[in-house]
Amino acid sequence: MSFRMIRTSAAGLMVAAGMAVCVTPAVGQGLAPATAHEQPDTPQPIPGEPVVELAILLDTSNSMDGLIDQAKTRLWDIVNELATSKQAGSRPILRVGLYEYGNSRLDGKTGHIRQVLGLTTDLDAVSEQLFALNTSGGSEYCGWVIQEATQHLEWGASAGDLRMIVIAGNEPFTQGPVDYKSSLPAAIDKGIVVNTIFCGPFDEGVSTGWRDGAQLADGRYANIDQNQEMVHIPAPQDDQLRALNEQLNGTYIAYGREGAQRRARQSAQDKAAGQAAAGAELGRIAAKSSALYRNAHWDLVDAVKEETVDLDEIDEKLLPESMKKMSLDERKAYVAELASRRAGIQKQIQELDKQRRAYVDDKRREMSASGEDALDSAIIKALREAASKRGFEFEKK
Repeated sequence: MSFRMIRTSAAGLMVAAGMAVCVTPAVGQGLAPATAHEQPDTPQPIPGEPVVELAILLDTSNSMDGLIDQAKTRLWDIVNELATSKQAGSRPILRVGLYEYGNSRLDGKTGHIRQVLGLTTDLDAVSEQLFALNTSGGSEYCGWVIQEATQHLEWGASAGDLRMIVIAGNEPFTQGPVDYKSSLPAAIDKGIVVNTIFCGPFDEGVSTGWRDGAQLADGRYANIDQNQEMVHIPAPQDDQLRALNEQLNGTYIAYGREGAQRRARQSAQDKAAGQAAAGAELGRIAAKSSALYRNAHWDLVDAVKEETVDLDEIDEKLLPESMKKMSLDERKAYVAELASRRAGIQKQIQELDKQRRAYVDDKRREMSASGEDALDSAIIKALREAASKRGFEFEKK
C-alpha cells in the first residue's frame, strides 16, 4: 500500500520552525503586495479528485459588520451545499481562501488589502479567521484585490476543477489604481470565474460597475442587504443534532506537534458558531458530517483514512499519551473503532439534518419573504451555476 505525504509550503515549514513569515511576491503595475496570513498545512487533493476552489473577498470597511456576520454564520451552509455535489460520480475537495479589503487598519501602500488565508481544506481555520475580522473605514479597491487573489493564491490547473472568486462590497467597483477591466480578464485566463455581490440596491450595483465586473469574468452579479436579519427557525431535530455533535467530537484523535491546538480550535469554532446564531451552529454540525470536513493534518482517524499516516511507521512521539502504551495492533484497532463510530454518527447527523431542512423549508414557505438574497444564497446560486458548467451535479432538494 502506498501512502501519500502531506505537502507543506515553504512558508509552512518556516512557521513550524518558529520563524516569522513575510510573503512578498512581485506584483504587476509596480504595486506593493498585500500581506499574507500564515497558511495552515493541509492535505492536498488526490490526483483525479474533483476540486472546488473558492476565494472570498470581503469588504471590511465601516458599515460592513452585517456582511461579516453573514459570512461567518453562513459559511457552513455554503459547505453543505457543495457537499451534495458530484463530478463524474465523485465528491469534490473544497479549498477556501479569504481576503479582506477596504480596511483602514491595513497599509494603504498595499491597497488596504490582506490575504487572510490562502486556499486551504482546513475549514476550521477559515471559520476562525472569519470570526476574527473587524471593520474600519478605508478605501475599497475591487480591481486591486481581484488582481491579488488571482496572482498570489495557489490555484489548481486541472481543466475540470471549479475555480471561483466571490467579491462582496458596497462602494463603486471602479475605485483604485488597478482597473477591474484588466484584472478580470487575467482571472479568466487562469480559468477563474469572478462573481460580484453588491451590498445595496440592485440598480446602484449596476450603475457602479458590479454587474459589468461579473459579466467580464463569466460570473454572476447579485445584490444583498448586508444588514438583513438572519432568522432562525427552531426544529424538533436541533437538540439531538447538538448531542450527536458532542459524540462526533469524541472520535477525533489529535496527533502531531499541533494536534492539541487544532483540536482546541475545533471546539472553539463549535462554540463560536453557537454564540453567533443557532442556524450557524446547526449548519456547522451538518458540515462536520460531510466529506468536505477534512482534518488529516491533525486527526489520526482522517490521516489513516486518507493514507497520509502509516501507523506501522509513525513516530511514537507524535501520538497522544493514551496511545503510546498501546501495541501496534491495539493502535490499529483503536483507530478503526473510532472511524467506524464516526461514520455511524455522521450518518445519523445527515439523516436528521435532512429532516431538519425539510421542516425549516416548510416553515419558511409559510413566512412572508422579502425576496432579497442573503450572502450564502448569492454565493450558492453562483456556485451552482458555475459548477454545472464544469460537469458538477447537485442533489435535488
